[in-house]
Amino acid sequence: MSDPLTEVVSLLKPSAALSKQVVAAGAWRVRRTEVGQPFYCVVLDGSALLEAQDQPPLLLERGDFVLLPAAQQFTMSSVSPEPLEDSDPAHFVLRDGLLHVGDPQATPNAQTLLGYCAFGSPDARLLVSLLPQQVHVRDQPRLATLVALVRDESRAQRPAREVILARLLEVLLIEALRASADTGATPGLLRGLADPRLAQALRGLHAAPGHPWSVAELARTAALSRSAFFERFQRAVGVAPMEYLLSWRMALARDLLRHQGLGVAEVAQRVGYSSASTFTVAFTRHVGQPPARYARDTAHAA
Repeated sequence: MSDPLTEVVSLLKPSAALSKQVVAAGAWRVRRTEVGQPFYCVVLDGSALLEAQDQPPLLLERGDFVLLPAAQQFTMSSVSPEPLEDSDPAHFVLRDGLLHVGDPQATPNAQTLLGYCAFGSPDARLLVSLLPQQVHVRDQPRLATLVALVRDESRAQRPAREVILARLLEVLLIEALRASADTGATPGLLRGLADPRLAQALRGLHAAPGHPWSVAELARTAALSRSAFFERFQRAVGVAPMEYLLSWRMALARDLLRHQGLGVAEVAQRVGYSSASTFTVAFTRHVGQPPARYARDTAHAA
Protein backbone atom coordinates (compact mmCIF):
# COMPACT_ATOMS: atom_id res chain seq x y z
CA MET A 1 0.00 0.00 0.00
CA SER A 2 1.06 3.59 -0.63
CA ASP A 3 2.14 5.89 2.22
CA PRO A 4 0.15 9.11 1.68
CA LEU A 5 2.10 11.13 4.25
CA THR A 6 5.45 10.30 2.64
CA GLU A 7 4.07 11.15 -0.79
CA VAL A 8 2.78 14.55 0.34
CA VAL A 9 6.06 15.50 2.03
CA SER A 10 8.08 14.25 -0.96
CA LEU A 11 6.00 16.34 -3.36
CA LEU A 12 6.47 19.40 -1.12
CA LYS A 13 10.19 19.31 -2.03
CA PRO A 14 11.50 20.91 1.19
CA SER A 15 14.81 22.76 1.20
CA ALA A 16 16.78 24.56 3.90
CA ALA A 17 16.19 28.29 4.23
CA LEU A 18 17.42 29.20 7.71
CA SER A 19 18.57 27.40 10.86
CA LYS A 20 19.98 29.02 13.99
CA GLN A 21 20.58 28.35 17.65
CA VAL A 22 19.12 30.91 20.05
CA VAL A 23 19.91 31.50 23.72
CA ALA A 24 17.42 33.70 25.61
CA ALA A 25 17.66 35.21 29.08
CA GLY A 26 15.61 37.43 31.39
CA ALA A 27 12.33 38.83 30.11
CA TRP A 28 12.07 38.47 26.35
CA ARG A 29 9.52 38.33 23.57
CA VAL A 30 10.07 37.92 19.84
CA ARG A 31 7.27 38.49 17.34
CA ARG A 32 7.34 37.32 13.75
CA THR A 33 4.99 37.82 10.82
CA GLU A 34 5.57 35.34 8.03
CA VAL A 35 3.82 34.55 4.76
CA GLY A 36 3.11 30.87 5.10
CA GLN A 37 6.70 29.78 5.76
CA PRO A 38 7.19 26.42 7.48
CA PHE A 39 8.73 27.06 10.91
CA TYR A 40 10.18 24.52 13.33
CA CYS A 41 11.68 24.75 16.81
CA VAL A 42 13.26 22.28 19.21
CA VAL A 43 13.87 23.28 22.83
CA LEU A 44 17.37 22.20 23.86
CA ASP A 45 17.10 23.54 27.40
CA GLY A 46 14.76 25.62 29.57
CA SER A 47 11.28 26.59 28.44
CA ALA A 48 9.45 29.11 26.27
CA LEU A 49 5.91 30.10 25.39
CA LEU A 50 4.73 29.90 21.77
CA GLU A 51 1.61 31.77 20.69
CA ALA A 52 0.76 31.05 17.05
CA GLN A 53 -2.09 32.64 15.13
CA ASP A 54 -5.44 30.87 15.70
CA GLN A 55 -3.84 28.42 18.15
CA PRO A 56 -3.95 28.31 21.99
CA PRO A 57 -0.72 29.28 23.81
CA LEU A 58 1.72 26.39 23.96
CA LEU A 59 4.29 25.84 26.71
CA LEU A 60 7.45 24.38 25.21
CA GLU A 61 9.84 22.52 27.50
CA ARG A 62 13.18 20.78 27.11
CA GLY A 63 13.02 18.12 24.40
CA ASP A 64 9.85 19.52 22.79
CA PHE A 65 9.55 19.91 19.05
CA VAL A 66 6.99 22.11 17.32
CA LEU A 67 6.25 22.47 13.62
CA LEU A 68 4.09 25.13 11.96
CA PRO A 69 3.77 23.98 8.32
CA ALA A 70 2.53 27.42 7.26
CA ALA A 71 3.44 30.00 9.90
CA GLN A 72 1.68 33.34 9.70
CA GLN A 73 1.95 35.37 12.91
CA PHE A 74 3.52 33.94 16.04
CA THR A 75 5.26 35.04 19.22
CA MET A 76 7.86 33.28 21.34
CA SER A 77 8.53 34.59 24.82
CA SER A 78 9.92 33.84 28.25
CA VAL A 79 7.70 32.03 30.71
CA SER A 80 9.26 33.51 33.86
CA PRO A 81 10.02 36.34 34.42
CA GLU A 82 7.06 37.93 32.68
CA PRO A 83 7.88 38.74 29.04
CA LEU A 84 8.05 42.26 27.68
CA GLU A 85 4.72 43.60 26.49
CA ASP A 86 5.50 46.49 24.17
CA SER A 87 8.46 45.51 22.03
CA ASP A 88 11.07 42.92 21.22
CA PRO A 89 14.14 43.00 23.51
CA ALA A 90 16.84 45.48 22.53
CA HIS A 91 19.77 43.08 22.79
CA PHE A 92 20.51 40.81 19.85
CA VAL A 93 24.17 39.84 20.11
CA LEU A 94 25.87 37.25 17.88
CA ARG A 95 28.57 35.32 19.74
CA ASP A 96 30.09 31.87 19.30
CA GLY A 97 27.65 31.09 16.52
CA LEU A 98 24.67 31.71 18.81
CA LEU A 99 21.98 34.36 18.66
CA HIS A 100 21.48 35.86 22.13
CA VAL A 101 18.09 37.38 22.94
CA GLY A 102 17.01 39.30 26.04
CA ASP A 103 19.15 40.44 28.99
CA PRO A 104 22.81 39.57 28.29
CA GLN A 105 23.57 39.71 32.04
CA ALA A 106 20.77 37.35 33.13
CA THR A 107 20.92 33.58 33.44
CA PRO A 108 19.61 31.91 30.25
CA ASN A 109 16.10 30.50 30.59
CA ALA A 110 15.76 28.98 27.11
CA GLN A 111 18.04 27.51 24.48
CA THR A 112 16.40 26.60 21.19
CA LEU A 113 17.26 25.44 17.72
CA LEU A 114 14.85 26.92 15.24
CA GLY A 115 14.58 27.52 11.57
CA TYR A 116 12.58 27.78 8.40
CA CYS A 117 12.45 25.58 5.36
CA ALA A 118 11.07 26.33 1.92
CA PHE A 119 8.73 24.19 -0.16
CA GLY A 120 9.62 23.97 -3.85
CA SER A 121 6.36 22.45 -5.06
CA PRO A 122 4.00 24.65 -7.10
CA ASP A 123 1.24 22.93 -5.13
CA ALA A 124 2.75 23.76 -1.73
CA ARG A 125 -0.34 25.62 -0.54
CA LEU A 126 -2.61 22.71 -1.45
CA LEU A 127 -0.30 20.10 0.09
CA VAL A 128 0.23 22.10 3.30
CA SER A 129 -3.53 22.43 3.64
CA LEU A 130 -3.62 18.64 4.10
CA LEU A 131 -1.39 18.91 7.20
CA PRO A 132 -2.28 20.11 10.72
CA GLN A 133 -1.75 23.82 11.40
CA GLN A 134 0.47 23.00 14.37
CA VAL A 135 2.33 19.83 15.35
CA HIS A 136 3.70 19.51 18.89
CA VAL A 137 5.83 16.50 19.85
CA ARG A 138 7.23 15.88 23.33
CA ASP A 139 10.06 13.58 24.46
CA GLN A 140 11.23 12.43 21.01
CA PRO A 141 15.06 12.33 20.98
CA ARG A 142 15.00 11.22 17.31
CA LEU A 143 13.64 14.63 16.31
CA ALA A 144 16.31 16.49 18.28
CA THR A 145 18.96 14.39 16.55
CA LEU A 146 17.52 15.13 13.11
CA VAL A 147 17.35 18.87 13.78
CA ALA A 148 20.95 18.83 15.04
CA LEU A 149 21.97 17.15 11.77
CA VAL A 150 20.13 19.87 9.82
CA ARG A 151 21.96 22.54 11.80
CA ASP A 152 25.34 20.90 11.27
CA GLU A 153 24.82 20.38 7.54
CA SER A 154 23.49 23.92 7.00
CA ARG A 155 26.65 25.41 8.54
CA ALA A 156 29.12 23.18 6.68
CA GLN A 157 30.22 23.52 3.07
CA ARG A 158 30.42 19.83 2.19
CA PRO A 159 29.84 18.39 -1.27
CA ALA A 160 26.17 17.63 -2.07
CA ARG A 161 25.10 19.86 0.84
CA GLU A 162 21.75 20.85 -0.70
CA VAL A 163 20.86 17.24 -1.53
CA ILE A 164 21.60 16.09 2.03
CA LEU A 165 19.64 19.00 3.52
CA ALA A 166 16.62 18.26 1.34
CA ARG A 167 16.60 14.61 2.43
CA LEU A 168 17.10 15.49 6.11
CA LEU A 169 14.21 17.94 5.99
CA GLU A 170 11.94 15.36 4.37
CA VAL A 171 12.75 12.90 7.14
CA LEU A 172 12.33 15.62 9.77
CA LEU A 173 8.86 16.56 8.51
CA ILE A 174 7.71 12.95 8.25
CA GLU A 175 9.09 12.06 11.68
CA ALA A 176 7.42 15.08 13.29
CA LEU A 177 4.07 14.37 11.68
CA ARG A 178 3.99 10.66 12.43
CA ALA A 179 5.19 11.22 16.00
CA SER A 180 2.25 13.49 16.69
CA ALA A 181 -0.43 11.52 18.51
CA ASP A 182 -2.86 14.43 18.53
CA THR A 183 -5.71 13.05 16.48
CA GLY A 184 -7.77 16.04 17.52
CA ALA A 185 -5.66 18.27 15.28
CA THR A 186 -7.21 20.50 12.66
CA PRO A 187 -8.80 18.62 9.72
CA GLY A 188 -6.28 17.30 7.26
CA LEU A 189 -4.43 14.25 6.03
CA LEU A 190 -2.89 13.40 9.42
CA ARG A 191 -6.28 13.34 11.07
CA GLY A 192 -7.65 11.17 8.27
CA LEU A 193 -4.76 8.71 8.59
CA ALA A 194 -5.37 8.51 12.35
CA ASP A 195 -8.79 7.00 11.59
CA PRO A 196 -8.16 3.30 10.71
CA ARG A 197 -11.21 3.14 8.40
CA LEU A 198 -10.36 6.32 6.50
CA ALA A 199 -6.69 5.36 6.37
CA GLN A 200 -7.58 2.31 4.29
CA ALA A 201 -9.36 4.47 1.73
CA LEU A 202 -6.61 7.11 1.68
CA ARG A 203 -3.89 4.51 1.16
CA GLY A 204 -5.86 2.88 -1.62
CA LEU A 205 -6.47 6.21 -3.32
CA HIS A 206 -2.78 7.15 -3.13
CA ALA A 207 -1.65 3.71 -4.29
CA ALA A 208 -3.79 3.91 -7.43
CA PRO A 209 -4.64 7.54 -8.28
CA GLY A 210 -5.46 6.49 -11.84
CA HIS A 211 -8.16 4.06 -10.74
CA PRO A 212 -11.74 5.19 -11.53
CA TRP A 213 -12.64 5.71 -7.89
CA SER A 214 -16.16 6.46 -6.72
CA VAL A 215 -17.40 7.42 -3.27
CA ALA A 216 -19.15 4.05 -3.08
CA GLU A 217 -15.95 2.11 -3.79
CA LEU A 218 -13.92 4.18 -1.34
CA ALA A 219 -16.63 3.58 1.26
CA ARG A 220 -16.37 -0.19 0.67
CA THR A 221 -12.59 0.04 1.09
CA ALA A 222 -13.19 1.75 4.43
CA ALA A 223 -15.89 -0.80 5.40
CA LEU A 224 -18.42 2.00 5.88
CA SER A 225 -21.72 2.92 4.31
CA ARG A 226 -21.52 5.54 1.58
CA SER A 227 -23.16 8.25 3.68
CA ALA A 228 -21.15 7.45 6.81
CA PHE A 229 -17.90 7.43 4.84
CA PHE A 230 -18.65 10.72 3.09
CA GLU A 231 -19.48 12.52 6.35
CA ARG A 232 -16.56 10.99 8.26
CA PHE A 233 -14.06 11.78 5.48
CA GLN A 234 -15.18 15.39 5.11
CA ARG A 235 -15.12 15.96 8.88
CA ALA A 236 -11.63 14.47 9.30
CA VAL A 237 -9.84 15.57 6.11
CA GLY A 238 -11.69 18.86 5.63
CA VAL A 239 -12.83 18.26 2.03
CA ALA A 240 -15.16 15.83 0.25
CA PRO A 241 -13.57 12.56 -1.00
CA MET A 242 -13.85 13.42 -4.70
CA GLU A 243 -12.48 16.91 -4.08
CA TYR A 244 -9.48 15.39 -2.31
CA LEU A 245 -8.99 12.93 -5.18
CA LEU A 246 -9.14 15.73 -7.78
CA SER A 247 -6.64 17.86 -5.87
CA TRP A 248 -4.26 14.95 -5.46
CA ARG A 249 -4.49 14.01 -9.13
CA MET A 250 -3.77 17.60 -10.17
CA ALA A 251 -0.78 17.79 -7.80
CA LEU A 252 0.60 14.59 -9.31
CA ALA A 253 -0.10 15.82 -12.86
CA ARG A 254 1.76 19.06 -12.28
CA ASP A 255 4.71 17.17 -10.86
CA LEU A 256 4.75 14.76 -13.83
CA LEU A 257 4.56 17.62 -16.33
CA ARG A 258 7.31 19.58 -14.58
CA HIS A 259 9.81 16.84 -13.85
CA GLN A 260 9.10 13.71 -15.89
CA GLY A 261 8.82 15.17 -19.39
CA LEU A 262 5.74 13.07 -20.16
CA GLY A 263 3.20 13.90 -22.83
CA VAL A 264 -0.28 15.10 -21.94
CA ALA A 265 -1.91 11.82 -22.96
CA GLU A 266 0.36 9.73 -20.75
CA VAL A 267 -0.07 12.05 -17.77
CA ALA A 268 -3.84 11.92 -18.27
CA GLN A 269 -3.79 8.12 -18.16
CA ARG A 270 -1.57 8.00 -15.07
CA VAL A 271 -3.88 10.26 -13.05
CA GLY A 272 -7.14 8.61 -14.03
CA TYR A 273 -8.54 10.32 -17.13
CA SER A 274 -9.86 8.34 -20.08
CA SER A 275 -8.71 10.88 -22.66
CA ALA A 276 -6.27 13.73 -23.04
CA SER A 277 -9.13 16.13 -23.85
CA THR A 278 -11.04 15.32 -20.65
CA PHE A 279 -7.85 15.74 -18.63
CA THR A 280 -7.04 19.03 -20.38
CA VAL A 281 -10.45 20.47 -19.45
CA ALA A 282 -10.06 19.42 -15.79
CA PHE A 283 -6.44 20.60 -15.56
CA THR A 284 -7.23 23.97 -17.15
CA ARG A 285 -10.13 24.53 -14.77
CA HIS A 286 -8.03 23.59 -11.74
CA VAL A 287 -4.68 25.19 -12.63
CA GLY A 288 -5.73 28.06 -14.88
CA GLN A 289 -3.89 27.03 -18.05
CA PRO A 290 -3.80 23.97 -20.33
CA PRO A 291 -1.32 21.21 -19.41
CA ALA A 292 0.76 21.58 -22.60
CA ARG A 293 1.29 25.29 -21.93
CA TYR A 294 1.99 24.59 -18.26
CA ALA A 295 4.69 22.07 -19.24
CA ARG A 296 6.30 24.58 -21.65
CA ASP A 297 6.19 27.46 -19.17
CA THR A 298 7.66 25.46 -16.30
CA ALA A 299 10.37 24.04 -18.58
CA HIS A 300 11.42 27.55 -19.59
CA ALA A 301 11.40 28.71 -15.97
CA ALA A 302 13.60 25.83 -14.82
